[in-house]
Amino acid sequence: MNDIRVAQSELDDLTDRLARTRWPADAPAGYGITLDRVRALASHWQRFDWRAHEAELNAVPHQSTELDGDRVHFFHTRSTDPHALPLLLTHGWPGSTVEFLDVIGPLSEHFHVVAPAIPGFGLSGPTTRSWGVDRVARAWAALMTELGYPRFGAQGGDWGSGISRSLGTLAPGRVVGVHVNYLPTPGTAENLTPVEEARLAKTMHLAANRHPHQILFAATPQTPAYALTDSPAGLLAFMAEKFDTWADPATPVPDDRIVANVAHHWLFRTAGTAARIVKESTLAGPQPPLPVPLGVAVLPGDIVQSIRPIAARTNDIHHWTEFPRGGHFPALEVPTLFTADVTTFFRTLTGR
Repeated sequence: MNDIRVAQSELDDLTDRLARTRWPADAPAGYGITLDRVRALASHWQRFDWRAHEAELNAVPHQSTELDGDRVHFFHTRSTDPHALPLLLTHGWPGSTVEFLDVIGPLSEHFHVVAPAIPGFGLSGPTTRSWGVDRVARAWAALMTELGYPRFGAQGGDWGSGISRSLGTLAPGRVVGVHVNYLPTPGTAENLTPVEEARLAKTMHLAANRHPHQILFAATPQTPAYALTDSPAGLLAFMAEKFDTWADPATPVPDDRIVANVAHHWLFRTAGTAARIVKESTLAGPQPPLPVPLGVAVLPGDIVQSIRPIAARTNDIHHWTEFPRGGHFPALEVPTLFTADVTTFFRTLTGR
């Protein structure tokens, strides 16, 4: 296991660039993340102790490997129970493996935890070829084989949800179950409750009005890559807006974790390659039926909430939890609730 260590020259360059930021004029409310918020986060970033964060990263067992031609970095913490179920955690965008730093330890009391950075994201570094949801899922199956895990569970949110469900579809004989904390459920159904009707309206609105970054990334992800790779303040604004607006206001993502996540994309030059997953994933049409048990965590502050009668049409739902709080990043927002729910779901499948 080689320590993660960024050259001091890279950190000095970052400090210099942040100090020389050319700030835009402020804008009215509703135009995007505010100037005051980005200035405050940039100031926080200038004070952020990257070396202390490196020590936190290096305290977790980790390594890297080559999968399908590209480098993949992953955390790998074995449980003290040799018979524990291996558990594969997959993050999303604009996230990174920073999402799981608060839960790897608690989860390793029950599981052998594997948390890889998606190719082109954060610690995995930039990619050299095209990657999409299904290709990542195939790579994850190969990674678990490399680690000696013939059977395992999968968990994910955002892109990690799609990757985990794809993994369950591609390798149903190996995946004991899939737990997700993000599951859009567009469609129609009769006899929905008023709460479910409201959720369906919200989901259909999101489906008809994609986030602007998704439209841009689906068309020309290389074009914004130049700005996002050259300006730390620009990258900070672009990603922090999502952490702020997709989290539950009652459980905001801590600024230290926002800055650490953005730093992973800045220091390892992955803002551009992480954006490509939108263009490189085939998402047209409904997802195929998932042939393995599914656990769903529904977060009240997320950008959408799942609708069980619709989800049950194509999924064998074994576990459904309505969280009292939390949003799009539950491992960062409500880590204790997240850990408990993941553990409970897989215990129902394994009896352990």
